[in-house]
Parts: sequence; structure tokens; C-alpha cells
Amino acid sequence: MIFLEVGDLTGLVIIIVAIMLLPSIILGIIGAVLFANDKKKAGKILMILGVVYLLISLGICGSMMI
Repeated sequence: MIFLEVGDLTGLVIIIVAIMLLPSIILGIIGAVLFANDKKKAGKILMILGVVYLLISLGICGSMMI
């Protein structure tokens, strides 16, 4: 089965959702680890960046998916 056939665009939707969610999840995990390891300022900054990335990506990519 080819994921990016013209009739079935499931692969494209999966790629867009991955671009929307994965970087913010990775930033959140790294921020939580740093926050737990006495680097609280860097951890807070990375968690805030993760949330901002999530909001922007849901707005931009979410509007493209409609």
C-alpha cells in the first residue's frame, strides 16, 4: 500500500499531524527533564516554547486541514 496515493491521503494527514504535535511534545519532555534536574529556568523556557509552538502549529496547520 502506497501512503501518498491520490485517492488516499492518509499518509499526508499523518505527516501534518506529526509536524503539528511532535516538536512541542519533544520540547515539553526536554523542558520537564531540565526542570527536574535543577535547571529550572531553562526548563521553564523550553516548556513555554513547546506550548507556543503547539498553539501556533494548531492554528496554522489546523486551518490548512479544514
